[in-house]
Amino acid sequence: MIDPEPTVPDFPFAVEAVDGQARAGRLDTPRGPVLTPCFMPVGTKGTVKATNPLRLRQMGAQVLLANTYHLALRPGSDTIRELGGLHAFMGWSGPLLTDSGGFQVFSLKDAAHIDDSGVAFRSVYDGSRHEFTPERAIAEQQSLGADIIMSFDECPPAGASRDAVARAVERTHRWAQRSKAAHRASGGRGTDGPQMLLGIVQGGIDSDLRRESVQGLLEVGFPGYAIGGLSVGEERAAMLATTEHTARQLPWNRLRYFMGIGDPAGLLEVIERGIDVFDCVLPTRTARMGTAFVSQGRLNLKNAAHARSRAPLEEGCPCPACTSFSRGAIRHFVMQREILGLQLLTEHNLTYLFRLVAEARRAIVEGRFSAYKRACEDAW
Repeated sequence: MIDPEPTVPDFPFAVEAVDGQARAGRLDTPRGPVLTPCFMPVGTKGTVKATNPLRLRQMGAQVLLANTYHLALRPGSDTIRELGGLHAFMGWSGPLLTDSGGFQVFSLKDAAHIDDSGVAFRSVYDGSRHEFTPERAIAEQQSLGADIIMSFDECPPAGASRDAVARAVERTHRWAQRSKAAHRASGGRGTDGPQMLLGIVQGGIDSDLRRESVQGLLEVGFPGYAIGGLSVGEERAAMLATTEHTARQLPWNRLRYFMGIGDPAGLLEVIERGIDVFDCVLPTRTARMGTAFVSQGRLNLKNAAHARSRAPLEEGCPCPACTSFSRGAIRHFVMQREILGLQLLTEHNLTYLFRLVAEARRAIVEGRFSAYKRACEDAW
């Protein structure tokens, strides 16, 4: 299928270098450029846990995510609009992405009724009844005012029957059409400026259903495409094979987004398969569990072996944890549940991923990505 003219507006995206299927690109948004590959930290309820926007910018963050489902329920998109929009609410002047809320509606086990019109569910906060439709998902995201927004989709769980996944693909296609129509009706703008709407490919790990989903979305036409419905419990090999199969069918000149991957090895794997941007709560959640990403793998600070260590978490890392504190001190903070310990590990893990991805981009530009990836894997 030929990808028609995308929904308005179309933030310019260009692939600047390739190495195999790996791409180094640039997305120009009204709030600044985004160099890809790019890892995007998740601020589910309007904040990236245990850090602040200034530090995120200093660490190398380019785009932050927020969750439409949670923000629509608490404090409400209308409240956020009255407080100046999501950028002001989060204290972040760079690009923001909001998801449609579809994943949460389907994954939090609170869906009461699903049909072609939308999903009726009960709030995880107070049990009140709500309905999300493609039109409401777009309206909520317009009210929040993010720069990049997502069409409403149905994300079936891992292990769902082929018939269930096929129905989700069909419904996602219809909802993508309605999402785009609602976006166009608003002129492609939210309360805080123009918004770029992305479509979401579904299909589980079934190659035929993935192809069908891609073709359906290409008929609708979007300036970028997300690969959804993976990293939900399937085997890693199947996830990677599906990612490669799907990415090869997407237009070369459109942004590609893998929804929900954040382990270092996984990031390099999907970069190798042609993915541009990705997000995940893993680095911040792992930090709150007392674990640091390091070049040799993962470092469990709860291990007593680190109690008297004067070494940094990672030699050469520029984050405050590594430049100002020993492993022994950070372990103490973690064991005593001091907030500083969670903050230091969070900032370290994010810094690690930002550096990993930035070096991956450099390696792609210089034509040595395979060697870079192999060296990282050997160290891990």
